[in-house]
Amino acid sequence: MTAPDLRALKAAFDDLSLVRHVGRVIGVARGVIRIQGLSSKAQIGDRLELKRNFGAALWGEVLQVEDGIVNMLPDGAPEGVAMGNRVVLHQIPAFSPGRHWLGRVIDPFGRPLDGRPLLRGGKSRDLMAPPPPAVQRKPMGARMATGLSALNTLLPIVRGQRVGLFAGSGVGKSSLMATLARSIQADAVVVALIGERGREVNEFVDKALGRDGMARSVVVAATSNQSALVRRRCAWAAMSVAEALRDEGLNVLFLADSITRFAEAHREISAAMGEAPALRGYPPSVTPLITGLCERAGPGTAKQGDITGVFSVLVAGSDMDEPVADILRGVLDGHIVLSREIAERGRFPAIDVGRSVSRSLPAAATPEQNELIAEARRLLGAYEQSEVMIKAGLYAEGSDPLLDQAVRLWPELDSFLARADQQGIEHSFSRLQLILRRAKSGPRK
Repeated sequence: MTAPDLRALKAAFDDLSLVRHVGRVIGVARGVIRIQGLSSKAQIGDRLELKRNFGAALWGEVLQVEDGIVNMLPDGAPEGVAMGNRVVLHQIPAFSPGRHWLGRVIDPFGRPLDGRPLLRGGKSRDLMAPPPPAVQRKPMGARMATGLSALNTLLPIVRGQRVGLFAGSGVGKSSLMATLARSIQADAVVVALIGERGREVNEFVDKALGRDGMARSVVVAATSNQSALVRRRCAWAAMSVAEALRDEGLNVLFLADSITRFAEAHREISAAMGEAPALRGYPPSVTPLITGLCERAGPGTAKQGDITGVFSVLVAGSDMDEPVADILRGVLDGHIVLSREIAERGRFPAIDVGRSVSRSLPAAATPEQNELIAEARRLLGAYEQSEVMIKAGLYAEGSDPLLDQAVRLWPELDSFLARADQQGIEHSFSRLQLILRRAKSGPRK
């Protein structure tokens, strides 16, 4: 056994205790279980094990501590809970990620979900750790090859950038994130699957990531049937894993799917705590919650690596002004919008370039590349602005030289945006340059 393994084993033994603090149920109301006898020992976030009169134990988490009373938010429905049931207090479980977690699927408490044993890392981490000091952070780094022509050229992602992925359901959001997890230039990938359906976790690991993608990844999963506390903890746990790898000097890609479910879990918890809703049903505390998570990603200090973050948002009805999307746009370094209309005509990834922005530009590209990007955007914008007229047969060639070029190149540009490109950024720009040269050469004879 190696020295790190021995340290992890010793840490696990150190956490063992022969003492168990026990309380009793004194009431159940509005989904919260009230417990007496633990208030002097319990801390917010501690785990509680309620022994029901029949069936399995009901687990939950300390939500509030009052004078003599502890409020427990259960992980499941409180059926079978009776007055006087015994409740055992379990202290906040230590969360100690390490590089040996790469290739594993875990839950938000650091327990393995893939059926194999998993040793803790050598150092426990705070799930709510602050971001690196603002004045000590490096600037965003070099451009990263993504494996997709659109992101290699028009919407670049650089080291330490934080990007939002805005999409409705069923338009290819998970597929795009899986492509990034497999193909982007990063030393390690951390994926937070927050509130996903159970079958989709296995599909993402086995099919979307595959063996090669999984070899450099840590997947932290909390399925939709789990309590709001566990789903909210999933995002914090995954970020803590990313920070542990960043502190070892690695360039980490952090993927969160999705921040909307993270916010919804917090809304459930806040309602149980009595916090009044304000932002279309979301409590005021959701804003610092989301911004705090996003700030933890980004460039590290001079002695650290970087965390490049991709935060997905489920946008109902393409409403880009709904609260979660609006909060994220204000703190991120760019956003990628997936369009249902583009997906319905069969182009994947269904990136709407006109509505998407990368704030790493123009610094992330050379002057020549910026000219190509600007020209491609002009042509795409001209076509999209007149698309209804073109499809209705009202467009007459020769009336607008820019629109003539856009119509002529539209099939090739649309195909370019759907292309995978594993040969790198320069190759993608070469293909884009070749397409745009045809615009200047005039119509084909």
